[in-house]
Amino acid sequence: MSKSISNENIQKYQNDLSQRKEAKALQRAVSHNGINKTAANFSSEENMNPVFSLEVDAGDVANQKHSGRCWIFAALNTMRHHLAKNFNLAGDFELSQIYTTFWDKFEKSNWFLENIIKTADQPLTSRRVSWLLNSPQQDGGQWDMLCAVIEKYGVVPQSAMVETANSNDTTDLNSVLNLKLRKDATKLRKLVNDGSDDVESVKDEMLNEVYRILVYAFGEPVSKFNFEFRDKDNNYHVDKDLTPQKFFSKYVNLNLENYVSIINSPTDDKPYEKTYTIDMLGNVVGGRQVKHLNLSMDKLEELTIKQLKNGESVWFGSDVVQNSDRKKGIMDDGLYSKDELFDVDLSLSKAEQLDYHESAMDHAMVITGVDIVDGQPTKWKVENSWGNKVGTKGYFVMSESWFRRFTYQVVINKKYLSDEENEMQAQDPVVLDPWDPMGTLAFYKD
Repeated sequence: MSKSISNENIQKYQNDLSQRKEAKALQRAVSHNGINKTAANFSSEENMNPVFSLEVDAGDVANQKHSGRCWIFAALNTMRHHLAKNFNLAGDFELSQIYTTFWDKFEKSNWFLENIIKTADQPLTSRRVSWLLNSPQQDGGQWDMLCAVIEKYGVVPQSAMVETANSNDTTDLNSVLNLKLRKDATKLRKLVNDGSDDVESVKDEMLNEVYRILVYAFGEPVSKFNFEFRDKDNNYHVDKDLTPQKFFSKYVNLNLENYVSIINSPTDDKPYEKTYTIDMLGNVVGGRQVKHLNLSMDKLEELTIKQLKNGESVWFGSDVVQNSDRKKGIMDDGLYSKDELFDVDLSLSKAEQLDYHESAMDHAMVITGVDIVDGQPTKWKVENSWGNKVGTKGYFVMSESWFRRFTYQVVINKKYLSDEENEMQAQDPVVLDPWDPMGTLAFYKD
């Protein structure tokens, strides 16, 4: 039987508060300064000195501005590290994020329309249809979705296709695209349920309109270009009439099939050493499937260090809003003592964080260094994509404890996995519901 809050309850709570000698002082401090400033631990900042025993040369940070394209920026950053090293490029060289964004949004629109057709026999109140309509397309994504776009469309240098007002701030474009796609969904569901033969032709015209919207917002996607640059030694280079696919093959030259997603999800529904995918999550129809191998945090950490030691940075997904100071560029689960401040137990296990919706992967960045003391990692160097005015010229410091608690995914070259782990990764994946935490898209905006 439910029970309402009585006046006696409130009086009891007030009496308990009155017995606390520190209550008035804490009330003044919290109300005037805010929770985080009052709960801040200065020792955290002292321990997060941005010096590391192992670093990968990564160059200048990029800036996603007011868009949720962190996963694209992080992935292209790992690729430009590789490219810059092999071709002696300057530190400010970037690959075109808008080019990848154009094709991602175009493919996501088709993905949505295809799923609307597949679920047309389900009521609008079904959870899957509701989930689709909640966000027809958006800025966010996962590693395998990035690979699907690049494997189909290649990449280009930023000089070949530059950012626009609508890529720097995607709010209005997303609003227009989602309105259009929801409108299209009403038409397609009716056509399918009426048994019409026009479904494909109507969908084709819908995609034609999506393409037009994207061209107006981003410009026409480049199909051929000249790659012109000076290297660090000021030597001039030009490579003419390149296609995006040829540029990727010649300059980036990475086999994306070798890079796989390793997650740490210690929840009861996901046993370790199994692979998982997420129903209806993706962008390119017929492209690469989202697939995760779930391993222990010890193994995830070991693989990350292996890749760094070989000179390769590591794309990773985490819950960036938890216990982080954006301005100082610190991510540390000891940054704030909120439980001590309020005298309440706020602890949750990593599994409980996921199961009870307290935490999920919301941001993708790049690990470019680690500080190893007496054989153990103590803190990590992180390349963010929020420009150079935060942290240390855009780089953040992540404590070891934060890494273990709030990092959920890393992308690792299969050559660093054992034979047994590669066999695990090759398993057919268990299909999870669309709203599973491991299906959360990295989308956090600057």
